[in-house]
Amino acid sequence: MVIFLKVIQVIFALSLLVLIHELGHFAFARLFKIRVDKFYLFFDAGFALFRWKPKNSDTEYGIGWLPLGGYCKIAGMIDESMDKDQLKSDPKPWEFRAHPAWQRFWVLFGGVFFNFLLAILIYAGILFTWGEEYIKTKDVTTGIAVNDLGREMGFRNGDKIVAFDGVPTDNFANLRADLIHSQANEATVIRDGKQIAIKIDPNYIPAILNSPDLFEYGIPFTVGNIPDSSQNVHSGLKEGDVVIAVDSVKTQMFTDVKEYLEKHKGDTISATIVRSTVARKDMSAPAETLQIPLAVNNNGLLNINIGGDVTKYYKVTKKTYSLAGSVPAAFSKASTGISNYWKELKLIFTPKTKAYKSVGSFIAIGQIFPGYWDWHAFWSITAFLSIMLAVLNILPIPALDGGHILFTFYEIVTGRKPSDKFLMAAQVVGMVLLIALMVLAFGNDIARLFR
Repeated sequence: MVIFLKVIQVIFALSLLVLIHELGHFAFARLFKIRVDKFYLFFDAGFALFRWKPKNSDTEYGIGWLPLGGYCKIAGMIDESMDKDQLKSDPKPWEFRAHPAWQRFWVLFGGVFFNFLLAILIYAGILFTWGEEYIKTKDVTTGIAVNDLGREMGFRNGDKIVAFDGVPTDNFANLRADLIHSQANEATVIRDGKQIAIKIDPNYIPAILNSPDLFEYGIPFTVGNIPDSSQNVHSGLKEGDVVIAVDSVKTQMFTDVKEYLEKHKGDTISATIVRSTVARKDMSAPAETLQIPLAVNNNGLLNINIGGDVTKYYKVTKKTYSLAGSVPAAFSKASTGISNYWKELKLIFTPKTKAYKSVGSFIAIGQIFPGYWDWHAFWSITAFLSIMLAVLNILPIPALDGGHILFTFYEIVTGRKPSDKFLMAAQVVGMVLLIALMVLAFGNDIARLFR
């Protein structure tokens, strides 16, 4: 059921994005009276599930059988159809190639433009309907919890991150992304009440990209539920207990004892816990401190779920938006998303970062959707994918909108139009590059499935 829901969400989201993208091309083509031969959702290689051509219309509308995109076939335009026959005759007034360069630019740019508008529309709807909720970095009073990589870089549990390269951090959940996007050389943190600077070696970027738990909330070591399969299910621990020490090691947060547990695989340790009135279900009784022996398995784990609802420990900042106020906020959010995605692409095309290993296909896209239906999550992811589609399509690669736009700019600046033979060759080169990128993406996804 989980896989089914993920597949449905991927198809629904990508279908909407492709439909809007191609609608952008279609709208500007019709605005300039350029004929559109076909407008299809999905690809119709061999046959179509549905096709319809209105009376007195030059456009055939349809739904293909292969749900991997869609297309808008514009008369007189060299595209992925590689239709050479249309180029053998002189340009007709209704053809793309017969129109001035500035009009052709808008037809080409229309898809990217519409995807950007869609992202703004979705974000505006999200902000108006649900508003925003997040935890500010300054409100995480316990500071960060870091993994082994973070400690190697110089961070410590309890550090309160203030800024990267002097730029203040606001949203705690975006700390790692902010570090990646800025490729900061220095982090400013507060440690033991003193402000210090941590130099960041850029060679850590590949490891940071593969370390989603680099910075986590430093929540107290609070016991959640204990699975029936846990070796500590009958230990006497109760949900809500707070572990303040393991043997002689003080535990402000769970990560404080991870290394200690690793060194005591298969042993029994003594946990000092504070049992609150809530855990005891007796509001009249004071909290008490207990010593409870716990078994560490051979993997260095206690098999205890941690009570990780961060909203119980930190102030949550909430913002609501009126319908009018949601639009500029959505524009800002979409613009920031575009800027950040450009930075991520820069990393991907920088081999030393090894970011190319994170490139994914439809499988990777499916993984980011939840295994249940959540409209807020669905629309948030769809807005991000709309931005991603817009940015990818504007890249100056032949066969993408950006490649066609580049050649059109060349014509506008020089007054010389590239030959049809050159454009056809460029289209072939671009398609080869895109196929190579698809192979890389699917290869990465398959490799991740077997890790």
